[in-house]
This record gives sequence, structure tokens and C-alpha cells, in this order.
Amino acid sequence: MIGSAPGRALGALRHRNYRLFLTGQIVSTIGTWMQTVALPWLALELTHNGFLVGLVLAAQFLPVLVLSPIAGEIADRYRKRSVLLMTQTSFVVPPFVLFALTTTGHAQYWMVMIASLATGTINALDVPTRQAFQVDMVGRKDLLNAIALNSSVFNAAAVIGPSIAGILIALVGVPICFLLNSVSYVAAIAALLLMRNLPVAVQRTEEEPLARRLAQGAAYARREPVVGMLLIVVAVFSLFAMNRTTLMPLFADQVLHVGAHGFGFLLASMGLGSLTGALTLAFFPHLGADPRRQLWMAAIWIAALLEFSLSRVFAISLVTLFVAGYCQISFIAAANSRIQTLTPDHLRGRVMALYAEALIGVGPIGATQAGALATLFGAPWAMAIGAFIAGAVVLAVRLQRREVFGGLRGGVTTRDSVTKIAGESPTRSP
Repeated sequence: MIGSAPGRALGALRHRNYRLFLTGQIVSTIGTWMQTVALPWLALELTHNGFLVGLVLAAQFLPVLVLSPIAGEIADRYRKRSVLLMTQTSFVVPPFVLFALTTTGHAQYWMVMIASLATGTINALDVPTRQAFQVDMVGRKDLLNAIALNSSVFNAAAVIGPSIAGILIALVGVPICFLLNSVSYVAAIAALLLMRNLPVAVQRTEEEPLARRLAQGAAYARREPVVGMLLIVVAVFSLFAMNRTTLMPLFADQVLHVGAHGFGFLLASMGLGSLTGALTLAFFPHLGADPRRQLWMAAIWIAALLEFSLSRVFAISLVTLFVAGYCQISFIAAANSRIQTLTPDHLRGRVMALYAEALIGVGPIGATQAGALATLFGAPWAMAIGAFIAGAVVLAVRLQRREVFGGLRGGVTTRDSVTKIAGESPTRSP
């Protein structure tokens, strides 16, 4: 049986390799968020067209949707640290090129689009590999804690990075943000180089056709009900309940009438809730191991979004977004951990590629549908419809597959069932 214990409070930090990894991620993630602010700002300066700005942002996520199956196969086939060294080194190039172009005044919109697509293509390989790499550093016991700490870093950087970027853009200009992001990856590269005693996957002696290898992750997800259903629920939430960058400006401007200043507070409130949720799991990892709690987090998340869609009071809206952020990260982190711990080692990269598609790859589609609904019916209805659809899917999964969110004993994968899907599991040596 494949499973995991709840883990220890901050247990991931007991592993030297993970401490190095987290340190590198703190620096590079702040740099990434700085570019997240600078890139659309540059596109707006060049085009003064909101639709074209949206295309630049979508270009960063579309490759994840298209290329993730191949990326997952690469993550399973080669040493994950080697793959990450390649991706993290490659990440240095697009922002540095943008720095050079903006500094010399030669930047054009098509160049920004190419840089955005290049970043997205690298990200398509980096995300599933980085997700699957966590268990190599900390083992299954401390996996949820590692995921929670990563989420804490991401959400803390979401506050720090944009704040620094805003100040630097006002004082110096856009180019410095691209330069600092490019340099920030040096920390992540150094952390990977300093790691030691990582497990090494032993490759199969018989070569299988590429098409079969690519299909094995999806085949496993179909056969393992908990993994498959969690991937579906994550994708539905990403499509219909995680469109804050699309809808939040409309709420600030047209519904709550609080302007750009209020828009910043709305995003900050949700980010603070997410950070609090991540830290809760980091210090109390046993909470994330409970499927019933995950169901409650999903239910409260949906209720908070519905309440936000109805609220016309700014203070109430801030509170509901804090709750939504807390429940969102609690649900997503628990889903990530359960999927990884149930997945055999030799399939983890391919399954996490499906997870990346579900969480990140469908982002442009979700943003498009949210924008269309907001145009037709208004932002409150767009938010409410999305929350209702997400809630209906969670309810259907709960009724049809009780083992996903507690109840019947589920999520058990036998060696025989794995063998039927993908052959004998390769051994691993330290």
C-alpha cells in the first residue's frame, strides 16, 4: 500500500537538501513576482491595449497546458536535480533579454510575447519536475510540510515582490525588475548544486514506446480514484474559482467603488489568508492529512466566494477574501500532498504534469470564461456562477466517490494495480 503519515511540525526543515532548496526558492520567487508586475506594465506601455496585455500573461501559462505530458515523462526519465538545473539556468535568459531590450529602448510587443512564451515553455518542464522533486528531498512523511512551506514562500513573495517592484518602477523604471529577476535564479541554481545524497531512479532495461510512456500517468489517474478525482476537482476550481486577477479589478472599480487603492487591499487580504493557511499546515501538518477537513475547506471556500459576490461592504469583502485565501491554499496543498503520496515513484513526474495542467495550464481558459461572464452579467454573477459550478462538482464527487473526501476507505493502491498500468516499479537507491 502506498500512503503517508501526517508528518512533523516543520519536519521538512530537518532535511538539509530541502533547507537549501527553500532558501533558493525564497530569493527566486521574489524575483519572479517582481517580473509578474513589470511584464504586464511593459506590455501596457508598449500597446495601451488591455487585450494585448492579457495575451502576454496567457502566453506564460499556455505552454504548461500543451507541453506538460512530455515534461512529466522527462521528469520521470532523468534525474530531477539535473532537469531543474537546466530549467533554472534557462530562466535566467528571458528576463535578462528583456532587461537589455528595455534598457536600450529597443523593446517591441512581439519581443515581449516571445519572452513570455519562452518563460512559459521553461515553466512547463520546471513545474512538474519541481513538484515531484520534493519527495526526493524530504520523503513521504514530511511531504505535506514541504508543500505547505513552499506555499508560504510563494504567498509571502506575492506580497514582498510586487511591493518592491512597484517602488522600483516608480523610482528607476521597468528594466531593473527584469535584471533582478534574472539574477535571483542564481540562488536557486546554487542551492541545487550544493545538494547531496539524493535518490537516483534506476531506469528500466527494456525501452517502451514514447506514446505508452506518456499515457501511463493518465492511465494511473483513471485507475486510482482518489488521484483522478482530486485532479478533476483541482482543474474545476482553477477554471471557475481562482480567477482573482480577472475579476478583482472589476469588483474594486464597479462593485465596491474603492479604486486602485482598494484593489491592492483586496489582493493583499486574500494573499494574507493564503499565507496563514500555508503556515497552519506547516506547523500542524496532521490537519492537511485529513480528507474530511479538505472537504470542509472546499465547502467554506465556496461559501466565502458566494458571500464575496453578494457583499457591497468593503470591510466584509476583505474578511471573506481572507477566508477564501485560507481555504484555497489549505485545499490545494492537501490535494498536492495526497496525489504525490499515492503516486508510485516512477510515475510521479507524469502525474504531477497532469496536476500542473489542472492547476496552472487551464488558467487562460478560466480567465477567459470569467471575463466573458463578467461582460455579459457583471462581476458578481461571474464570481457566483463559478463558485456554484465548483461546489456542484465537489458535491458530485462526494456523493459518487466517498473515499476522496473521507468515508469509505480509499486511496489504496496495490502493487498489482500499479503493475497492470505501468509495469514493475523501478527500484531506487540512495
